[in-house]
Amino acid sequence: MILSAQSIRVRGIFSPFNDRTVAYGMTFGLGPAGYDVRIAETLTLASGQAALASTIEHFDMPDDLLGHVADKSTWARRFLAVQNTIIEPGWKGFLTLELSNHGGEAIEIIAGMPIAQIILHQLDQPTERPYAGKYQDQRRGAVPAILENAQVDLEDLLAAGGVR
Repeated sequence: MILSAQSIRVRGIFSPFNDRTVAYGMTFGLGPAGYDVRIAETLTLASGQAALASTIEHFDMPDDLLGHVADKSTWARRFLAVQNTIIEPGWKGFLTLELSNHGGEAIEIIAGMPIAQIILHQLDQPTERPYAGKYQDQRRGAVPAILENAQVDLEDLLAAGGVR
């Protein structure tokens, strides 16, 4: 089930929280069935270029919700894509967005502009395994990929019953 505006409003997920507002000719904040976030930094993306950026909003995802990052239609019509990633239940921090310019012209994105829509899905019950990974409590600012350091021994996996 996708959360409605009235359900999103009472959950305390986004800080700062805004009701529907207009900036730079685009809406942000609470929508009918989602929440539109803003970009924290100014970027210019040349044609074919990609970049990482952070949201202004801090997230505090409850253990019974999953977030889906989606494009805003105004940016999609200018060929700017926001990679459609997942925000796990229990995750906290400033979201890093992956942006790609698929158009033929450079695109300037000014800090504070609405950039992506977050759709919130209700789990059938709170997860018993909320997010506790390497991106937990992510700071504001674009955070690059963090690769795991540990190597798993196949024999250890077999002994633990992890591979069949």
